[in-house]
Amino acid sequence: MTSKLNKHATDRKGIEQGPGMFPAFPPRDDMQNPLYLYAPGYLTTLSRHFGSPETTLVWSEVPLGHTTSQRRGILIPDLVVAFGVNAQQVIDQGGYAIDGHGKPPDFVLEIASHHTYRNDIGPKREGYQAFGVPEYWRYDGSGGRWYPQALAGDRLVDGAYQPIPMESEGTSTWGYSEILGLTLCWENHSLRFWNPAGQRYLSTHAEEADALLDERQARLSAEARVRQLEEEVARLRQRDNPLP
Repeated sequence: MTSKLNKHATDRKGIEQGPGMFPAFPPRDDMQNPLYLYAPGYLTTLSRHFGSPETTLVWSEVPLGHTTSQRRGILIPDLVVAFGVNAQQVIDQGGYAIDGHGKPPDFVLEIASHHTYRNDIGPKREGYQAFGVPEYWRYDGSGGRWYPQALAGDRLVDGAYQPIPMESEGTSTWGYSEILGLTLCWENHSLRFWNPAGQRYLSTHAEEADALLDERQARLSAEARVRQLEEEVARLRQRDNPLP
């Protein structure tokens, strides 16, 4: 299995961290993950949405292999989600060891760039399929400059990836992730996660900040109105009951 995965592996050079740990790999050297994952706050948003932080992993750029001793054939997904695992173990080992958790991650996503897209749609797809990852998604913020589509997903069926149906309308493309129970969307060059149960998008950091600001402004306005009414009541009482 390992030799089969060698051609799919990351080309980043890792630094050894000691026994029982994956090498430490440098982060991506482009702006794609900060732009589409970190700035919107999706690691936090998805973690909060799924809950159970001890057994649910939502992380970015986690080395993925069969064991911590593996040095060839390691893949590093831009976004990984795994349910029913020991999340602290992933942190302690500096990566996700499939054999140690008894299962591969449930979901991975790659973000396109000019120097990663060929690997994402070819060798990495083969690698995640060989690892047995149930869903593999690809997002192209450019709208299809790097990948054939702005958004694409594959679901593992009988050991082989089959395309997940996508829908498009106007400037939007979307598809449903059975694993996450969410609809992934390409919306005007932004990655969004639609929650069908709640009939709303998962909020970005900016949207949450705006909501808090609106809530604070509404509270201040309500408090000011209460003070105004209290002053008006006091004035009327003073008028109706003047002191002798």
